[in-house]
Amino acid sequence: MRWSPPSIPKEPTDFVEGLLPMCDAGSAQLKSGIAIYYYVCNKSMEDKAFGNSDGEMLIVTQLGTLDIQTELGNLQVFSGEICVIPRGILFSVKVEGDARGYICEVYNSHFHLPNLGPIGANGLANARDFKYPVAAYEDKQCNFTVVNKFMGSLFQTTKDYSPFNVVSWHGNHAPYKYDLDLFCTMNAVAYDHPDPSIYTVLTVPTATPGTAALDFVIFPPRWEAKEHTFRPPYFHRNCMSEFMGLIRGEYEAKIDGGFVPGGSTLHSCMTPHGPDTVAYETHSETGDAPSKLKDTMAFMFETSYLLALSPYASTNFQKDYFECWQGLKNTHASYL
Repeated sequence: MRWSPPSIPKEPTDFVEGLLPMCDAGSAQLKSGIAIYYYVCNKSMEDKAFGNSDGEMLIVTQLGTLDIQTELGNLQVFSGEICVIPRGILFSVKVEGDARGYICEVYNSHFHLPNLGPIGANGLANARDFKYPVAAYEDKQCNFTVVNKFMGSLFQTTKDYSPFNVVSWHGNHAPYKYDLDLFCTMNAVAYDHPDPSIYTVLTVPTATPGTAALDFVIFPPRWEAKEHTFRPPYFHRNCMSEFMGLIRGEYEAKIDGGFVPGGSTLHSCMTPHGPDTVAYETHSETGDAPSKLKDTMAFMFETSYLLALSPYASTNFQKDYFECWQGLKNTHASYL
């Protein structure tokens, strides 16, 4: 399934008011599962904070800049950057103009850097490139609204002071941000198409080794230098559910014009998918010379769970998405 970018509301809408559920699986009550949202907003949260008791939130910015004030300090998150807000941490989002992006909420545990294995000490998302806030507090008496998400519902209360009054902090249960353009890409330089797990930025493992509640994977600018290989993702089915979004540019396997920045796709467990007809025909004629994918940044929320669609997602998808594969021809005989 594929969705066009959701429109920015015409009425003033803040970050919490602009949360748009897309799909989910599992249970916040059992601390097992995930939920995926869009956020679309055009108004700052004034004297208002949000906290999530259900899980940790990974925010992917696509349009606009988020100025995020948290209990532990401030983070300015630009388009093409991500931010992780741990469970229970209060935060407020300020914007200047329109803002849109994606969120994955994980009920299980925390995001981790993937095990690098034979890659060694350096590569992929390096720990040194993640940024944490410096303590910043405000001593403010006002009518302050706090919204809390608990077991899937939103609750609201008011205080007569700002909760962003933490003078100092230490520990590691803290929000952080990361610039996706700093990702050190690993790739095949001989032949064959590696599994997209080689592009994993952050992961949330399950109790089953090798199986993730969520892998956050990106497809950044990079060199392609594989020989005798169809370089885009090949046609496949797998046991994971793949929710993709596009931050900027064009995704190499979907160049028919239907997958645009701010849009998204979902390919569920064991659903066949792969490059569209235009991408297949274009890349089938590509030789072995090295080439560089420029000005692109796609990502994937890949999960072992089966995702159920929200009412919005189940009625607002692109009805003609399947047509991008209708022009594919059976070319097996030409290679015999």
